[in-house]
Amino acid sequence: MNDWFESLQTREKLFVGAGALIVAIAVVYGFVWAPLDESHESMAASVNDWQRSLAELAPLKGLAESGGVKNGTNPGTGQQAPIIVVDQTLRSRGLEQFRRRSQPTSSNGIRVEFENVAFDDLVLWLGDLSEQHAMHVQAGSLSKGSGSGPGRINATLTLERAL
Repeated sequence: MNDWFESLQTREKLFVGAGALIVAIAVVYGFVWAPLDESHESMAASVNDWQRSLAELAPLKGLAESGGVKNGTNPGTGQQAPIIVVDQTLRSRGLEQFRRRSQPTSSNGIRVEFENVAFDDLVLWLGDLSEQHAMHVQAGSLSKGSGSGPGRINATLTLERAL
């Protein structure tokens, strides 16, 4: 191969050398740099996700150190009708504008329909109901919200108070 290269004219040697350099750069980029860069971006995204999660959990650390939220029902709420409990807790979370309908299903149950509610806020509200009022989801249906952005859903939930 060396004899072949030496037999080329100067202009041809320059052309073959430039082509070999371009191929070498492409191979190094394709097989070394690109995978390392992709791995780096993936790790950076993972670190950002973990940092965001830790920031969201930071307020809960204070609750855990101070004794946290007590399990069970609050005094006086065990006698309230589910419709009242749902109304008060929705107002405290600022979710009342997303409620379309509330309908009692039994003395300890209620069916609540939401439209275009933020999924995260809905889950936090359900946590409040569970921790503070011993109300749990018995049945539910979730669907994508009507076009107002990611994380928005339509939901129909049947809630029951544990006896």
